[in-house]
Parts: sequence; C-alpha cells; structure tokens
Amino acid sequence: MVFRIHCQKLMHAHDFFQKGTAGVAIAGLLGAVRAQGRPMIDFPKQKIVVAGAGSAGIGVVNAASRTMARMLGNNEVAFESARSQFWIVDAHGLITEERVDIDPDARPFARRKSELTHQGLNEGASLIEVVKKVKPDVILGLSAVGGLFSKEVLEALKDSSSSRPAIFAMSNPTKNAECTPEEAFSIIGEKVVFSSGSPFDDVDLGDGKIGHSNQGNNMYLFPGIGLGTLLSGARIVSDGMLQAAAERLASYMKEEEVLQGIIYPPTSRIRDITKEVAAAVVREAVAEDLAEGYRDMDARELARLSEEETVDYVKNNMWNPVYPTVVYKKD
Repeated sequence: MVFRIHCQKLMHAHDFFQKGTAGVAIAGLLGAVRAQGRPMIDFPKQKIVVAGAGSAGIGVVNAASRTMARMLGNNEVAFESARSQFWIVDAHGLITEERVDIDPDARPFARRKSELTHQGLNEGASLIEVVKKVKPDVILGLSAVGGLFSKEVLEALKDSSSSRPAIFAMSNPTKNAECTPEEAFSIIGEKVVFSSGSPFDDVDLGDGKIGHSNQGNNMYLFPGIGLGTLLSGARIVSDGMLQAAAERLASYMKEEEVLQGIIYPPTSRIRDITKEVAAAVVREAVAEDLAEGYRDMDARELARLSEEETVDYVKNNMWNPVYPTVVYKKD
C-alpha cells in the first residue's frame, strides 16, 4: 500500500510540473490580450501560430485550447472553436490532416483542407507563409531552434490582424530562443509584446522609451500551485485549478503596466504572487469539490472562506524565513 501511494504521488508531481509550465505560458498569453487593451475573456479570439510540435509545444497548445474552451462554455462546440485558433508548424511545415503518419498528439490541431482553401495554404506550408496568410495575434515559439523567427517572419508579423502582436520566443537556453527582443522591437516596432523563456535585458528604444523583455519563468506559478494544492487538500491539479492560477497571475499586473507591454511581474514580488496564486488555486479546488482540507481546516470550512479570508489563510500558512544576524567579533 505504501509503495502504491508513493507511485501515485510521483505521478501527480510529474503532472504538476507539466501543468505549471503550461500555466506560465497561458498567463503570458492572457497578459498579451490585456496588453492589446482587451479583456482576458477575449482570449478565445486570439489567432496563434505555434512553431514546434514536440511535447512542450503540444502541451502548451492543449492547455491553452482547454482554457479557451472553458471560457466559451466547456462543451464540444467550444472545444472545436478553440482548436481552430491554432496553426501548428513543425520542421516539415504546417501540420494538416493530409500529413502522413501524423503524431497522435498533434492530430486534433491538424488543419482541415476546408479550412485552408480560402487562405491559400497547404500541407507543409512554411512558417513565413503561415504568418503571412493567417496574420496571427501571437506567434509562439517552442521549437528549440535558435533564430527561427527570422527577419522575414518578423516582417510578416507586422501585418498581424492585431494592432499589438505578441511574440513568445520560449525555447531555452538563450541560444535556442527563436529571436531576441532587439530583433523583435527593431523590426516590428515599439508596440510588440515580447516574452521569452530565457532572461533578456530590456531594449532601449530611444526617446526615453523601453521595450520590455518579459521572461515566462516557472517560478511565477510553481510555488503557488503547489502551495494551493497542499492547503486545499486536493489530490490532483485540475485544468480548472491551472486556469485559475494562470488567470490570477495574468490579472496581477496593473492596467498601466500591461499597456506598457509588461505581462509578468518583477521577481521581487514573488512571495505576494505566490500567495495570490495559491489562494486562487484553493478557491477553485473548493469550487470543483476537489478540496479535502488541510490539518484543522476541513473542506466545509474552506468553502465558507471569503476571497479575502482565503488569501489570509494562505498567508498564515506560508513559511516565513527569518535569518538571525551573525556578527563577527574580532578578538
């Protein structure tokens, strides 16, 4: 029995890391919607071209499409509508239903022939062709191919249907980033929203203007999801809990910040972010009837907590490191 429980915990821990990574990406995508001056509920309207169909790329697309579907009503029609917002390009080009030996994980997002006719796209269309024809709001890089977002790709994004297109060059390490913020801002202009998986410095655009380089770091969500799951007593991390965490992170930024293109907060606020994210996770676990309680706080008591009381509950259960001051006295 002990061995079986241990294996179950290991499986949930692996699932947690996958969900946490996808959640940070979703928070950034939701932040990009806000940076365009739109409410997060407009996320299902975003057209997203994804470069990379490996486990990371498909994992993020699956999570993002589920978030869209939940916003649209969480039914079959909603899932179909969400699926249609993604164009996935791998090393062989655009993935369509005509692809031979298509990866089963990518199959739900393969573009149908009927969807491509009016766009003039075919199986295997290049990334540049897809960006030109689709005119996406977002290009999301999870390819591990450094420099994939070439000058031609970035030039094509200038014709985006959005007045403020977003670039997510998420591959690690830095040398694998699909493009740099300098390239993005110099080619597309100051309005672009830029995020990466690796750290980059902000870009001086002149005249006192700054091109903000956001880093989608897992630390924004990992502690909060873990803490919230623990304090709720939930045995799994549901899609709803992930979405609640991502939405709370995306909404954490002030309006004036996101309109400047800042979609992730500074790491100096990490404890406060963790508290807010954890509280959102606890409340969602309660709403989904997944909470079983923690120590002397059972599920019924958790359900009675207000939003503010839930934040206080989390705060009171966070470890607060206190380090003694060491004074060296020379004899």
